[in-house]
Amino acid sequence: MAAKQVAPVMRQEDPERSAFEANDSLYLLLGAGAATLTHPLIYVKLLVQVGHEPLPATYGRNILGNRVLYLPGFFTYARYIVQVDGKRGLFRGLTPSIVSSTLNTASRITLKKTSNEMMVQCLSRIIAHPLHVVSMRCMVQFVGREVQYSGVFGSIANIYKEDGILGFFQGLVPHLLGDAFLLWCCSFLSHFINTYAVDDNFTHASIIRSYTKFVLGVALSMLSYPFMLVGDLMAINNCGLIAGIPPYSPVYTSWIQCWRHLSATGQLFRGSSLFYRRVPSQISLPMK
Repeated sequence: MAAKQVAPVMRQEDPERSAFEANDSLYLLLGAGAATLTHPLIYVKLLVQVGHEPLPATYGRNILGNRVLYLPGFFTYARYIVQVDGKRGLFRGLTPSIVSSTLNTASRITLKKTSNEMMVQCLSRIIAHPLHVVSMRCMVQFVGREVQYSGVFGSIANIYKEDGILGFFQGLVPHLLGDAFLLWCCSFLSHFINTYAVDDNFTHASIIRSYTKFVLGVALSMLSYPFMLVGDLMAINNCGLIAGIPPYSPVYTSWIQCWRHLSATGQLFRGSSLFYRRVPSQISLPMK
C-alpha cells in the first residue's frame, strides 16, 4: 500500500500581530533617535543643575526693557563645551542614555496590556534608572575633567564597586514621586475637563478627550521638575566626582535634605529654563 502523502502545513502569520511588532520596533527606534537628538540639551541642563557655571553673566533687557543680569543660555553653553571637548563632547554619556531610553520604552511596550498606568510608569522608571545614573555620572565628569566613568560596562562595574547595588538606584525615590504626582494631576484634571468642559455636542469631542491628558502632561510637567532635579542631584551626590561634592554640592544624607536645601536657597527650579536664565539673587557671579 502506497504511503499517504501529507501536505506540509504552512505556518500562517497573524497580520495584526506583525503590525503590532512593527509598531513596537518603530517606537524603540523613535525613542533612541529622540534620545540622541535631545542629548546635548539634557547634557547642558544637567551641568546647570549641578551648579557648573564656567561662563560669566551678562546684562540684557527683559520684555519690559529693564536691565537684567542673565546667565549664558543653551547655545552659548554648548559652544563652550565644543571649545573644550570638540563637537563629540556634546554627546558625552550618550550610549547609556540611549540604553536607558530603550529600556524605558521596551518596558512600557511589554507592560502596556495592563490597565494600571501608575504601575507601568513606576516599573519602567525602575528598570531604566540604573542606566540613567550611569549616563549622568558620565556627563558630570566634564566639571572636574575626570575619567572615572568610561564606557557602559566599566561604569556599571565602578558603581557596583563603590556603592554596591543600591548605587544604581540613587535618586530613584524623588523620580518616582514626581512621576506619580504628575500622573495623578493629569488624570484628575483630564477627567474633570472631559466630563464637565467637553460637551458631547462638540463635533470632535472624542478627539479632544483623547488628547487631553497628553496636553496636560506637557503643560504641567513643570510642577514635577523639583522632583526630577532632586533625583538627578542625589544620583551623583558624594559619588567621588567633583560635581557631587562641595563646593558644587553639599553631601546630602537624604533626598529630603537635598529638597530642603534647594528650597531654602530658592533653587528648586534650577536648570528648568536654558534660554533665558536670570541670575538668582542668592548668588553672585563674575560679570562681563
